[in-house]
Amino acid sequence: MLDSFDFLDLRFLDILDIVLVAVLLYYIYKLVKGTAAINIFIGIAVIYLVWLLTQLLRMEMLSTILGQFIGAGMFALIVVFQQEIRKFLLMVGSTNFKSKNSIFRQFKFLKDEDEDTRTDVEAIIGACENMGKERTGALIVIQRNTKLDFVKNTGDKMQIEINQPIIEAVFFKNSTLHDGAMIIEDNIITATRVILPVSNDRKIPLRFGLRHRAALGISEKTDAIALVVSEETGKISYIKNGSFEFYDSIQELTHKIKKDLS
Repeated sequence: MLDSFDFLDLRFLDILDIVLVAVLLYYIYKLVKGTAAINIFIGIAVIYLVWLLTQLLRMEMLSTILGQFIGAGMFALIVVFQQEIRKFLLMVGSTNFKSKNSIFRQFKFLKDEDEDTRTDVEAIIGACENMGKERTGALIVIQRNTKLDFVKNTGDKMQIEINQPIIEAVFFKNSTLHDGAMIIEDNIITATRVILPVSNDRKIPLRFGLRHRAALGISEKTDAIALVVSEETGKISYIKNGSFEFYDSIQELTHKIKKDLS
């Protein structure tokens, strides 16, 4: 047959190559979505496409200049996207391919319909709601794949099954345990008064205090999720992967947490 039909002769590895590139781009988009990095990423993509066009049209001078810029720009990318690269490597490194948190289950057609988690999410949310009404500040960190031993050692170790009154009692203003973060693993409170690493991201609005910065910090360094109850406003913030997760109702927040823990 004619050579023009050779492009239809796709191998399995060609299809796999396309799928893997699509997955990679999807996760890069998830990491930079909603940040200033998305604009930088788009700018780099535009420059790269222009460079390919100049090579195709044999515009030697412009092609050489853009080629040098792209070559040297790889080192600049490591600096500019330092946080995003860290999150990506953490996400890949903490993936358990045998569990429901597998990277491939992020796609809807591979997801289970049921949200199965041993953590009593309703008790946690109920406690946060009550503490919000009383303007009681709280910081709760829930472990996922990454172990949190390096921060648990800074607080008081516990072994208490989750229930709403216990959570509220820990963060009660006159309690000796209220300061710092609570660590939850599965359905067990394993530590209180934990000191967390604080995020140095200067893009965090000034209205957020140390609790929010600590929640962002632990979610940047691990795949843990965090809930913060503001002492000033009583609002509940949900933080994951170094960013705030928005929700419209308590029911939606509960669904999000169960989905992320399942």
